[in-house]
Amino acid sequence: MKNLFVKIAAAGMLMLAPAIAQAAEGYSTANVNMRAGPSTRYPAVAVIPAGSSVEIRGCLSEVNWCDVEFYGGRGWVSGQYVQALYQQRRVYVGPQYYRPLGIPMIRFSVDNYWDRYYRNRDFYRDRDRWSRGPDYYYRDRDNRDRDRDRDNRDRDRNWRERDGDRDGRDRDRDWRDNNQRNDRQRDDRQRGERQRDDRRGDDRRPDRRNFDCRPGDLSCDQ
Repeated sequence: MKNLFVKIAAAGMLMLAPAIAQAAEGYSTANVNMRAGPSTRYPAVAVIPAGSSVEIRGCLSEVNWCDVEFYGGRGWVSGQYVQALYQQRRVYVGPQYYRPLGIPMIRFSVDNYWDRYYRNRDFYRDRDRWSRGPDYYYRDRDNRDRDRDRDNRDRDRNWRERDGDRDGRDRDRDWRDNNQRNDRQRDDRQRGERQRDDRRGDDRRPDRRNFDCRPGDLSCDQ
């Protein structure tokens, strides 16, 4: 009798114990990326070769993506690339087979999932943006790229404007230098012409004796 009560109590405890997480064995049908979330826009974390065995830990009810384990790593694969054995035949994993295959329906949260499996990954530092969904992440990244491109264009335009201003200043300086050089050359020519005129004037100047001789002076008759 005592053993009977022990068995009944043990059975009751088993009924109250939390259910152990279920899993099903599956096979990849192609070389497929295992991703950090249920979308092709999430980062790839590994490549599962065709025909490889994976453990299906759960699938989403709203889209055909499953959380799988492959060589100790975790990630998400589309159900259209995973088959499981059902009634002696392989079937693609889909919502109609979740219950018969013992695959639980689960939900996905970037924060919890990435905290558990991807803390050492480079993309983890962008977790806050990814947590809003891949569409938001890529839209935000596209906006950042456009802002960066606009900044680059502005810098290029500023450089061109500075180069244009510098070229203009250089041309102005060259023009002033040419004008100053031409002015100096003109002044030098004018100075040289005046000096030549002065020398020619000296040659044409009459002998002083023509003005100093007096009537009766023998030098006036020479």
